[in-house]
Amino acid sequence: MLHTGLELRVRWEGVSWRSTSIPGVEWSLLAEEPGEGRGAARGATVLIRMAGGVGYPAHRHLGIEEVLVLAGGYRDEAGEYRAGDYVRYPPGSVHAPVALEGQECLLYASARGGIEVLGAPEAPGLPFSEPQEDP
Repeated sequence: MLHTGLELRVRWEGVSWRSTSIPGVEWSLLAEEPGEGRGAARGATVLIRMAGGVGYPAHRHLGIEEVLVLAGGYRDEAGEYRAGDYVRYPPGSVHAPVALEGQECLLYASARGGIEVLGAPEAPGLPFSEPQEDP
């Protein structure tokens, strides 16, 4: 599901970003799903920031993932999304988003149930796939 055309003004100064094992990808925890389990067994709502041309590893959604592009844009196997676009990925869907070249991408993402990172078992620090701890 894709909705386009929202107009957004984003100010991210002062956001506390966490680094990941992927240079150019940072995230900030907004909320974590309650419940049992660790890592991929849990979901969260986060901000994700990717430098232009940098991608997030291929992953499978264990539940619904909703993404709102706040700034910049990204592409994946299903298309290209820009600021103001809302995308909803169904459970079981797989993708590997990459920020568009020449622009930083800022996403609001909520992954219910978490994700399973594919082909990169050693990817510590990625949102949704690792236990969330306060810095």
